[in-house]
Amino acid sequence: MPQFRIAEAARLLGVSDDTVRRWVEAGTLPAGTDAAHRKVIDGAVLAEFARDTSHAPADPSGVARSARNRLVGLVTGVVTDRVMAQVEMQCGPHRIVSLMSSEAVRDLGLEPGSLAVAVIKSTNVVVEIPGGSP
Repeated sequence: MPQFRIAEAARLLGVSDDTVRRWVEAGTLPAGTDAAHRKVIDGAVLAEFARDTSHAPADPSGVARSARNRLVGLVTGVVTDRVMAQVEMQCGPHRIVSLMSSEAVRDLGLEPGSLAVAVIKSTNVVVEIPGGSP
């Protein structure tokens, strides 16, 4: 199982190194040491912690959805032509680009600075690993 140093864990969780250190010191996030005596967090432990501490954005509509992957963010760019549009969003550290009809962009009033939610259906997600093949 991979192990992650404090700074790596912080980047993956989207928090500061100091926040991860506080969690480790408080016993909220278990850590061990590697061969060089540096604090490390087991990958499985980090994944469970990330899942357990994540908070989905509130949805005031009350509509039930099958899509579980919802990223709240700001629209940072919109490029439209007569038929299609490209909408770019910044959702935390993640850049999301969506292609949709120009009509949908107009109907939703999407423009840079708009608050929006990117909903990603799992059947369209590509999963990659660093470094290529396992």
